[in-house]
Amino acid sequence: MVDDEVVKAWFVQEILPLEPSLTRFIRSHCRQAADVADLRQDVYVRIYAAAREQLPRQARPFMFTTARNHLINCAKRAQIVSIEYVSDLEASILAIDTVTPDRTLSAQDEFRRVRTGLDRLPPRCREVVLLRKIEGLSTREVAMRLHVGIDTVEQQMVHGMRALVDFMLGGSGKIRRAATAKRSLEKERNR
Repeated sequence: MVDDEVVKAWFVQEILPLEPSLTRFIRSHCRQAADVADLRQDVYVRIYAAAREQLPRQARPFMFTTARNHLINCAKRAQIVSIEYVSDLEASILAIDTVTPDRTLSAQDEFRRVRTGLDRLPPRCREVVLLRKIEGLSTREVAMRLHVGIDTVEQQMVHGMRALVDFMLGGSGKIRRAATAKRSLEKERNR
C-alpha cells in the first residue's frame, strides 16, 4: 500500500495536468455531454484507488487505459449499445499515443523544465528525487545508498516533489519548510 501523501503528490503532478486530454477523450466517446464531468470523476477515483496499491510507472497510458476500460464498461451496461461504438472505443487508445511533432516539442520543453526544476533543488534532495523517480529505487534502497535513514529519504522526497511541482506550475521551485509555510500563510492572512 502506497502512502496517501505520496499518492496525492503523484496524482497532482502526473494526472491532473492531463485533465484537458482526458476530458477531450471522454467527450469524443461519450454520447451525453452532461455525463463528461461525472465520467472523468469516476476515472479519477479508479486511478487514485489503483495508485494506492501501486504507483503506475507511466501515468498517461495508465490514465487513458483506465478511462477506456471505464467507458467500455459503461457502454456494456447501457440498455442499447452499438457494436461499432465499443469497437471504436477499444481501438481509440492507439490514436492517443500517436507521436506528432507538436507532442514531441511539448515533451522536449517539459523535459527541459523538469531538468531546470531538478537543478534548483538542493543536492541531497535532488539526489533522492532522481534515485526514487528516475532510477526507480525503493525508499529503503535510496536510504542504504546514501547512508541516511528512511525517514530522511521520505522527507527529502516530499520536499523535492513539492518544490518541483511548484516550479512546473510556474512558482519559484524553492523548498518550503513547514515553519516557513506557516509564516507565509500568516502573512497572507494579515494583509
